[in-house]
Amino acid sequence: MNWQPILLTLRLAGLTALILLIVGMPIAYWLTYSRWRWKFLIESIVALPLVLPPTVLGFYVLVAISPNSLLGRAYEQLVGHPLAFTFEGLLLASVLYSLPFAVQPFTSAFGAVEPKLVEASWTLGVSRMATFFRVTLPLSAAGVVTGVVLSFAHTLGEFGVVLMVGGNIPGVTRTVSIDIYDEVQALNYSAAAQTALILLIFSFIILSIVYAINRRVWAVWPMR
Repeated sequence: MNWQPILLTLRLAGLTALILLIVGMPIAYWLTYSRWRWKFLIESIVALPLVLPPTVLGFYVLVAISPNSLLGRAYEQLVGHPLAFTFEGLLLASVLYSLPFAVQPFTSAFGAVEPKLVEASWTLGVSRMATFFRVTLPLSAAGVVTGVVLSFAHTLGEFGVVLMVGGNIPGVTRTVSIDIYDEVQALNYSAAAQTALILLIFSFIILSIVYAINRRVWAVWPMR
């Protein structure tokens, strides 16, 4: 079994989940508490990867980071190599592709916090940022964990976006899904089945964690 694509995928998924935790929470906080009348436009942009075909999203990301684009030229001048067909470009595409899987659970969790608790903290002179970390975030922990886990799991199974933006470069952009596809194309079903089984077990464990957190499984089987 080739472990290189598996380790690369775990690295990609872990970094994607970490970035979305840092970037997604401010976006979710703004979406929860903003009263801007055109807020639905931002919500639509965030949710767009849910309905947009991965190949379409991958194509637009590839165009945006190509050497002919402003972003691509700036990155190449700064780093010394193009952004397309690199791990960094793949990471950018993964963050965009998994964005709604993090932001939407964050938003739902923040919206479920009792407003009176937040207002009480404000009236006591606590700043908005301190209130967020002391009140909102602890009460939204389950939703935050769900968003991080879902974004991690969603990245594990990426195919269309990965293929469009990263290609199939061993050790750089060849992820598990592409490795399974290549093995099937080569009629090496045994290797494909082994890799697919590992991905299946991983996905099952991750989803079990999410459902356990949401249903408070420890309340069903209390500790004695």
